[in-house]
Amino acid sequence: MANFVQQCFNGLVSGAFLALLALGLSVIFGMLGVVNFAHGAFYMLGAFGAYVLLTNAGVNFWLALAAVPVALAVFGCLLERAFIHRLAALDPLYNFLLTFGIALVLQDLVKREYGVTSRPYPPPAELNHPIDLGLFNYPGYQVFVLAASAAACAAVWYLLTRTRVGVVVRAATERPELTRALGINVGAWVTPVFGFGAGLAGLAGVLAAPMRAVNPLMGADLIITVFAVVVIGGLGSIVGSVVAGFGIGVATALCNLYVPALSQTLVFVFMAAVLLWRPAGLFGREEARV
Repeated sequence: MANFVQQCFNGLVSGAFLALLALGLSVIFGMLGVVNFAHGAFYMLGAFGAYVLLTNAGVNFWLALAAVPVALAVFGCLLERAFIHRLAALDPLYNFLLTFGIALVLQDLVKREYGVTSRPYPPPAELNHPIDLGLFNYPGYQVFVLAASAAACAAVWYLLTRTRVGVVVRAATERPELTRALGINVGAWVTPVFGFGAGLAGLAGVLAAPMRAVNPLMGADLIITVFAVVVIGGLGSIVGSVVAGFGIGVATALCNLYVPALSQTLVFVFMAAVLLWRPAGLFGREEARV
């Protein structure tokens, strides 16, 4: 029993990163209609940002956790204004290729400066001890990651569902054409929403730095799984992204316990099954068929 519960906790922690990344990716897709392949690179930059601040400036984890997501959000806004919005009127394939190219450029720039060797990033001393959860002891930092990601997802949910700004963003994300018809300038929200999504990826990267290998390819290794999570939850669905992220994390962890050979492909098996059963995703809206 204890082993089962512990494996569920492992899955929730892994799912925390998937949920944060999928949440940002889903918001960007819903607003811009852009499959942002550079999202994994933002995640990688978040981890490297924390590493660079620690090694070059002595900035601790807590300050990095506050500063790096903001810096990535600003960087995302600049990137959207400089490149992505110029292709908004064209076929979405062009922006997909553009963001794919941006991801490669960012990865190569980091590889040129730091190489491909993984860099260690220590967890904060305050959390570098086990916590007694009753049935078992669990690493304190992983408990913090789970709590922080859940709090971040809850804060985003509150922002998007209980504030006027959130209502406009959610409407523009899920029904952009209808929102424009109501007289709201959806274009004015595009840049900050893209930056917001990039900031969520940066937050996930900082949280991942003490747990995952900090290297230039860490985002590329994860982004395909995140895309699958977004498809399972429903393209553009905020709730679906979070539920699917945590759910896939737990399912993969349990599969790794009982059927290890299937754990690496489980997310894609789920994606195929969901698409066959409900092409719009678990929480996506079905489009009217003629």
